[in-house]
Amino acid sequence: MTFDIIEAGIIRLIFGHTLNLVILFYSGCSASNSLRFLVVGDWGGLPFFPYTTPAEVGTAYQMGQHAQKSKPDFILGLGDNFYFHGVQDVNDPRFKESFENIYQDKSLHVPWYLIAGNHDHYGNVSAEIIYSQYSQRWNFPDFYYPLSFKIPGSNASVDILMLDTVQLCGNTEPDYEHSQPKQPDNLQASEQQWKWLEQALQKSNATYLLVAGHFPVYSIAEHGPTQCLVDRLLPMLYQYKVTAYMCGHDHNLQVETKNNRTVNFFLSGAGNFIENNKSHASDVPAGVSKFFWADVISFGGFGYVDISQSNMTYSFIEGNGKLLYNTTVSPRKL
Repeated sequence: MTFDIIEAGIIRLIFGHTLNLVILFYSGCSASNSLRFLVVGDWGGLPFFPYTTPAEVGTAYQMGQHAQKSKPDFILGLGDNFYFHGVQDVNDPRFKESFENIYQDKSLHVPWYLIAGNHDHYGNVSAEIIYSQYSQRWNFPDFYYPLSFKIPGSNASVDILMLDTVQLCGNTEPDYEHSQPKQPDNLQASEQQWKWLEQALQKSNATYLLVAGHFPVYSIAEHGPTQCLVDRLLPMLYQYKVTAYMCGHDHNLQVETKNNRTVNFFLSGAGNFIENNKSHASDVPAGVSKFFWADVISFGGFGYVDISQSNMTYSFIEGNGKLLYNTTVSPRKL
């Protein structure tokens, strides 16, 4: 996979028959001086009727309500797009049942940029990539890929590197959902992505540099830290002054940050299920966990990011519209 970081206002990604990446540019329509987007992870419904959960319905509804006011430029989907075993092919009805029919509000008809989670890899991730040909808003160009945006009204920019952490680290065991990934199925593909990632990090001089994957680096919940990412990704995040790492996998909302470090870790995995579990609280460094939310009788939750030239604000919104948390992050110091 060889392509440069792409530059976009609102982008639609389209694929030819060989899955070569083609990019069409449309002029941005935002009247604000910030880049805005929603973040949702682990949002993939059910494989049987009614093909969704109360948390997914509640989260989707509130995302629509929020988007009517915030007018996001795009939405990031952080994996586990279809529970429990992904999709079979591009004609799988789950695309309609658990995505198109649920995220219906007109305000959510903006580009969605997707990555795969472990449940997607139990099925056919290539079919999810090909589905970009069939949906106006579904953008999934490859297993991993870069995005780059200009912040309106300024020379500031935002780079987002979208990762496939299953390809990097390996998958979890389908019959033991809380297992750690053992090793990648394809070592060559894993090393190729690691090389691509470091080159992209090194190349970026964006005002804000974000990295998105499915597996967490830090988590105090049922899956805990992903050792593969702690060992190999974490040093890169610090070395290249990454602003934030965004992920899902655990079914709650979390924030982790080391007091003397600039990288923020935002976990948004409450789009479909909610699990109140802190079994790995002792497995992260002391003082790193800054926020944890998992109300099992709630209607889920999602993230909202607003980035201006002067700062980036990350918020968590509950499915009932309640603001659960927000924090402000400064631009990178290069």
